[in-house]
Order: sequence, then C-alpha cells, then structure tokens
Amino acid sequence: MEYSFSKKVSSLQPSAIREILKFTSMPGVISFAAGNPAPEAFPEKEVAQISANILATRPIDALQYSITEGYIPLRETVAQYMKTKHNVGKDFDKIIITAGAQQVMDLTTKALCNEGDTVICESPSFIGSLNAFRSYGVHLCGVPVESDGMNIEKLEQALKTEKNVRFIYTIPNFQNPSGVTMSLEKRKSVYELAKKYGVMILEDNPYGEIRFAGENVPCIKSLDTEGIVIYAGSFSKVLSPGMRVGYAIAPEAVIAKLTVCKQVSDVHTTIFTQIIADEFMRNYDFEAHLERIRAIYKHKAQLMMKLMDEKFGDKVKYQPIEGGLFLWCTLPDGVDMPAFCKKAVENKVAVVPGNAFLMDEAESCQNFRTNFSTPTDEQLIKGMDILGELVKSL
Repeated sequence: MEYSFSKKVSSLQPSAIREILKFTSMPGVISFAAGNPAPEAFPEKEVAQISANILATRPIDALQYSITEGYIPLRETVAQYMKTKHNVGKDFDKIIITAGAQQVMDLTTKALCNEGDTVICESPSFIGSLNAFRSYGVHLCGVPVESDGMNIEKLEQALKTEKNVRFIYTIPNFQNPSGVTMSLEKRKSVYELAKKYGVMILEDNPYGEIRFAGENVPCIKSLDTEGIVIYAGSFSKVLSPGMRVGYAIAPEAVIAKLTVCKQVSDVHTTIFTQIIADEFMRNYDFEAHLERIRAIYKHKAQLMMKLMDEKFGDKVKYQPIEGGLFLWCTLPDGVDMPAFCKKAVENKVAVVPGNAFLMDEAESCQNFRTNFSTPTDEQLIKGMDILGELVKSL
C-alpha cells in the first residue's frame, strides 16, 4: 500500500541527534552527542525510598487517573519554589504539569499558532523544539545568537517584517546548543520588544539550575507584568528525564487552553512520577542535591574545556560556559563540517553536526556540538585525544 501522510508531518525528518545516537550503541563508541544527565547525578536511593513508600502507603493515588493540570501538591510546591527562588509567578499566573518541558513547546504551538504563522527562534536552537514547531506548519524565523544572547536589532527587524508572529522562543540560560547565556540587558530588551509588538515569549529553562560558575541572571518571566511570558521548566536535568515531569507557568487564560490541548493528547502526566518529584522536593534537601550535581558538571565541563585547549589549539574555537551541558565548537572556514563529524564517528567519537540546530538544515554551518555530562573522565580524555588527532589533520 502507498501511504499518504498529512502535510504537517510529511516534511518532518528524524532528529539528527537521535540518528547519531544509533551509532553510540556500537561497541567502543564514545558519545559526546547526547544531552543525558550524568549517571552519577541521579538520586537513585532517594527515588527508590520514595517509590516504595508511595506504593506501600497510598498505591491508588499513584495508579489512578488524575486531573490534567497536574498533582495539586506538586503544583503548589513548584509554584512556591519558583516564586521564592526566582520571583516567577504573578497573581495572574497558573501552573500546569507536563510530560517534560518538550510538551510545553508542543502545547504552546498547538494553542497559539495557525498553519503559516511565524515563530521567531534563536539560531541555532534546540532541534526538539524546532521540530515541535514545524509539526504545526509554522514558519520559523531564526535570529542569530551572539555571545550574550539574541541579536536584538535583528530580532526587532524580524518582528517588523515577519507576518503573524505568534511568539519568540528562547533558551536564555546555557542555550542548547550554543551554551550562551543571555545578558540581563538583552532579556529586558526581548521583553520590551515582545510587549511593543504584541507577541508572547516562550522561555525554555531546562538548564538554569545547573549553573556552576558566575552569577545568576533573572528569568525573563520574573520581568513579566503584562502576562506575555510562558515559562517552561523541567525536572529532567535535575532529577530524572525518564520520569517525564515538566511544567509551564503562564497567565491563567493560556494555561486553560494548554490544559484543553493536553486533555486530548495524554489526559495527564504520569501521577506516580509527579508524586515522586513532589516528595523529593518536600522531604529531601533539594538545594544540597543541586549543589552536588553542579559540582559534577563543573568538573566535567572544566575537564572538557581544558582538553579542548590542549588538543584543538587555535584551529577549533569554542564558547566557554558557566553551566549547562553543552559546548559549541567552530571549525575553520573551508573545512567540511559534516565530513568531520562523520570521520569522528568512524573513529568512534560521536558529536552532533551544527546544522541540525538551524532553521534550514541545508544551510552552511561550521559548528558541531559536544556534550560532557554522560562520558566518564577516562572517556572524555580518550575521546578528546581522538578529536584532537582529527583536528591536527585538518
């Protein structure tokens, strides 16, 4: 039978990252491609204790249907935490628990966009979000990312010239893939431009809690007095990605529409994992846990940057980072980046080609992304030795 697919999905291609990850299952391959948390960062014992207690004392609560907006105690816990620590959440805001932050991107686009509308994104940007936007037939407009965030002049130009702009998508902290953190000045500028042109902001912040150097920068959502920012948070990088617990904080009218959209998608996020997340935040030292994982990532990031300095020399540049999970590397002009990445995989080191993160994957790109969280120190050293030899041969 010849299958015919909808226009919305017929042009979608498999995630380049997921395709590369297929190679990581090959024996001996060192993966610098994934964005997975470090194995030693998982609070395994605590989660086991919490799970056993839930199933022993209130199994039906964890196994029964629940409400779409999410487990009420977890919503209260997250709302209090975000308000106290990050000044996020005004009187007009509500919260919904989602199946990871990725679902916030999907629900937001479903709720706000018609086919042909425009979404303005940082360029480069997270491929998972880009594909979520593409699946609704929207037009993606990329704004270049500089060392301190989006190019504000080009953002305003896009807001002036693009038709039916529905929202601006940004990852302001340790951006995926560039590792860049947007300055406070630019955060204020992005907010003011969104207000001026009557569009919303979708602020995606999965990495904000894993800052291991420098000073915290206020969330864009903390500036929101007009009800124009949707904040996407997640437990994936600080507790467990497999639990699939994320959340959105947004004006009540927006949350109401996201709730309706979620009802027809998956009814509600898994209640068992919501209860685990709530119990962990309430009954364990969450700040101590964050400090522990920050120390893990600080060590790994500093090791990879040190090795890049030693192995790459002046040939390959990278953007130093103060948190997050990724380093964004730039090959010299004239070097065939896809061929370099392919050669790396052939030598059993997997990195992600930079064009995977662009609005148009066919666009020329000299970048590749590396990740340091998953490999061991020994793998980091061995993998960087291999990449260093490839760089010498350029």
